[in-house]
Amino acid sequence: MLSELEKKIIAMIQGDMAVIKRPYSQMAQRLSISEETLLKTLKELCRKGVIRRFGATLRHQKSGYTANVMAAWQVEEDRIEEVGQKMSRFRQVSHCYRRNPTGGWPYNLYTMIHGKDEASCLKIVREIAEKTGVSRYTLLFSKQELKKTSMEYFPGALPSDG
Repeated sequence: MLSELEKKIIAMIQGDMAVIKRPYSQMAQRLSISEETLLKTLKELCRKGVIRRFGATLRHQKSGYTANVMAAWQVEEDRIEEVGQKMSRFRQVSHCYRRNPTGGWPYNLYTMIHGKDEASCLKIVREIAEKTGVSRYTLLFSKQELKKTSMEYFPGALPSDG
């Protein structure tokens, strides 16, 4: 079971983090606790495995990366782990998933690739194909972002602003 404070801290860290020198201090202030208490609680949640990782999401459109493509790859099942590891090492790959193929859709490994434009995405796809030896794939370029959010745990746990 999580304490109310732990739930509030989890709710706090899942939102956008201020780009300031001491963001945890600002979070702690909002929760009416010390920065030391916040950090100690976060470390304990990590130690217990409640929090498995911290990650940052870069809004790629705002950073000059205006194109992305979901590459669906057809990989032999006995090579999934090996190929997935190789594909994941490309810095332009933000997501890499294994999924079950279906009747008319034989693809079982998916990568999301980001680039400055479609041509740079295609170049990365060719590099990945060459590096892995996987030649059967299809590409799905994004045309419009309709929604992008992360999971939200403990909605309503935070004090309201105002």
